[in-house]
Amino acid sequence: MKDLKIKNQAVTLVDQVEEKLLDYFRANKLKPGDPLPGEKELAGALGVARSVLREALSRLRMLGMIEVRTRRGMILSEPHILGGLQRVLDPEILGEETLVNLLGFRINLDLGICNSIFDNLNNKYIEELEEIVNMGVVYDNNLYMPASEHQFHSKLYEITGNKIIMQFQEIVYPVSLFVKSKFKDFFEPVNKELKQKGLMVTHQDLLGFIKKKDTEGFRKAMEQHYVPYNSFIKMNGQKILS
Repeated sequence: MKDLKIKNQAVTLVDQVEEKLLDYFRANKLKPGDPLPGEKELAGALGVARSVLREALSRLRMLGMIEVRTRRGMILSEPHILGGLQRVLDPEILGEETLVNLLGFRINLDLGICNSIFDNLNNKYIEELEEIVNMGVVYDNNLYMPASEHQFHSKLYEITGNKIIMQFQEIVYPVSLFVKSKFKDFFEPVNKELKQKGLMVTHQDLLGFIKKKDTEGFRKAMEQHYVPYNSFIKMNGQKILS
């Protein structure tokens, strides 16, 4: 571990220690479950106080990269891919541009999973979606009770079988909810106009395409379902660029 020595740089000492530890993991091709040197040995190799090392290790533990196990000491563990994002993604403190970008990311992801939904679809999933739709609470102009909205879209994510996609849904859902609440004066007239023109797509409509196993029809219906969000994104995108 002689190459771990810290150099004087503009970044903080803890930042340098964290980077050196990551370099050490990579250089030694460590895998989840592999043991790590103790704090005393690491601090000596790095040439830093144990308090500095502990702060760097604490950061890595928050990311799920390090575990401390009884009688085994520290080991490398598989990081929580979205764990760090989940801790900081509070819509109350996000700027409008970030909110817009997150919504755009979610919509593109939802449209991108259409094939996976139909690849994994079975009668059990259809029955569960039907129960969610039938039990759902819908207000005027296709506005759903938050729990109903969450259950329906979470089930679609679950059907893909992709755990990262499912985790992302749980993280980004509060952002969608926050935006719909904060900017309801924007969404209400958009939804009202869609309803008057017969262009509104409900969860019931989406379920109909799923039951018919019509992938292309479902994808187009999803695009229409997200027209209010896309209108919001377009409007705010123009503000950001202006």
